[in-house]
Amino acid sequence: MAAKIYTNKDASLVTLKKKTLAVIGFGSQGHAHALNLKDSGMNVIIGLYAKSKSREVAKKLGFKVMDTAEAVQAADVIFVAVPDTKIAEVYNKDIAPHLVKGKTLLFSHGFAVHFKTIETPEDVNVIMVAPKGPGHTVRSQFVDGKGVPGLIAVHNDADGKAKKIALAWARGVGCTRAGVFETDFREETVTDLFGEQVVLCGGASALVKAGFETLVEAGYQPEMAYFECLHELKLIVDLMNESGIAGMRFSISETAEWGDVSVGPKIINESVKNRMRKQLKEIESGKFAKQWIAEADSGCKNFNQIRKEEAKHQIEKVGERLRSTMSWIKQKKLAKGAAQASYVSASK
Repeated sequence: MAAKIYTNKDASLVTLKKKTLAVIGFGSQGHAHALNLKDSGMNVIIGLYAKSKSREVAKKLGFKVMDTAEAVQAADVIFVAVPDTKIAEVYNKDIAPHLVKGKTLLFSHGFAVHFKTIETPEDVNVIMVAPKGPGHTVRSQFVDGKGVPGLIAVHNDADGKAKKIALAWARGVGCTRAGVFETDFREETVTDLFGEQVVLCGGASALVKAGFETLVEAGYQPEMAYFECLHELKLIVDLMNESGIAGMRFSISETAEWGDVSVGPKIINESVKNRMRKQLKEIESGKFAKQWIAEADSGCKNFNQIRKEEAKHQIEKVGERLRSTMSWIKQKKLAKGAAQASYVSASK
């Protein structure tokens, strides 16, 4: 049975019209939700800790900025838009003590609720609105009059209005323009982590680097390796986004298509799928979550070291030089210590 797709006709902004909406955090998703809801006519306030570098950014964008605890007290709907590993600390200190019957807690990812890093009260709605795209894309698509697809989920329906609130929020941020699907916190959390780790981020990055390194080690020019293994990846992904894998294959040469269907399964074979299955089990069991929380609690020493090493990879240096020659690519250099909300992505 096909999943129901919710669109603008299924969601009413009236549900949120007389409510105060607090966005706790002003990073990638937080700033996008806040701006889109504000442009949709909603009353949005921002909750941040006293020394947050995002305070000035939010103020310049016209928002009332409050300390987190004050924003929670003032709000009817509270969107917890802080990193997964920081949610428990912020929640226990500044959110939980001020939750009362009738309020709604909203998340864009189910990590904290599903893996029980926090405990939510029974007399408060607990919902999710998860746009299927990074915050800067959520914002740019909204500004263009479009939207990215999204997910909604209801973990706790304390007053019988949780789903209506979720759909209204999804409309306010633009997701119902593209289509919204209903899920649950477990399914969203597990599939999101699996996709990030195995395909979208971890899998794709590792595949691109492995291909680049193989060509360079065999004596081919790094620039040629970059074009073939990284630059053209976007062209293929765009084709798949537009018309699926079959549509992509229709658009490429027969030589490329034969290489796809005859060689691809040799590279991504059953042994790779077995490792994917193993990683899925580690996500489902909570093993990955425990490891990630432990790494964050230790100050991310290993994580930060890996980041430094990865940034030195030859593909980064070659790519930066080549992209500087591509006038059609709007390069964005990330300033050290800059707030995510101050970054405007070139991606649409």
